[in-house]
Amino acid sequence: MKKIIRGLILGGTLFFLLKALKDNWLGVSAIRINANGWLILATATFVTLFAHIWAGWIWTWVLKELNQSVSAIEFIQVYLKTNIAKYLPGNVWHYYGRIMAAKNANIPTNLATLSVLLEPLLMLAAALIIIVLFGSQLIVNNLNYNLIILQLLSLIIVLSILHPQFLNPVMQLLDRWKNKKSDGENQLIDIFIIKRYPVKPLLGELVFLGLRAAGFILTMLALTSLTWAQIPLLVGAFSCAWVLGLVIPGAPGGLGIFETTAMLLLQYHFPAALVISAIALYRLISILAETIGASLAWLYERISK
Repeated sequence: MKKIIRGLILGGTLFFLLKALKDNWLGVSAIRINANGWLILATATFVTLFAHIWAGWIWTWVLKELNQSVSAIEFIQVYLKTNIAKYLPGNVWHYYGRIMAAKNANIPTNLATLSVLLEPLLMLAAALIIIVLFGSQLIVNNLNYNLIILQLLSLIIVLSILHPQFLNPVMQLLDRWKNKKSDGENQLIDIFIIKRYPVKPLLGELVFLGLRAAGFILTMLALTSLTWAQIPLLVGAFSCAWVLGLVIPGAPGGLGIFETTAMLLLQYHFPAALVISAIALYRLISILAETIGASLAWLYERISK
């Protein structure tokens, strides 16, 4: 059933994108990129690459919140090398690779898993904060103000889930449910229990989303001129599209979901051909940045041996 739902979601989004491309092909083919535009696209690629490096560093912050001392450089390499695996069917293999790498670094399995599961929750919370701050410009009629209430409720729920008073009992319940540890190991859980709210990693994820949004804005800027008044709109639209690509199943790496959402949100503010070209270019930039990051991590590992 899950495979059918995922197939329907992916098929529906791809059909929508192909139809939009067909309807606006003349406008898309008329867009030209000059030398300055290519330089801006190169900058967008660098910014997106730096965003992934930054995200890997945040993972080490999460582990330190769990009282695990790790090598920042080593775990950033792991993050970059596994990041490209999110495009594999299932959209979970990058998480699996990070859990296994953390276990190999002598981090307890439950804490390795928790550190990896906290990352999308922190990203989701950061995205919702940005949407609440900038998403009002996406509203096209008064009825959509109900979405603001939904956004606020979602943000409150996610921020509550991240609180130690929620996470600690859940950790203990899961550990007892698995029933795979001895009494001595169960006592260690109390030592590794989360002591404080993960404010620093949450702020770090806000920077990460800001960097990703900056890459998208630079991609738009390579194709057309923008005003400062349009920047909050683009940040809000990007964050909304990005978070839906994160949470909706069936699309590895948010492929299709991000593009469809961005088109739906920006079609009232920019020409459709421009939006299609920008999101297509940004997807290529994202994959290129992730590939470069994985290659650099692999190369650094080989050189350092």
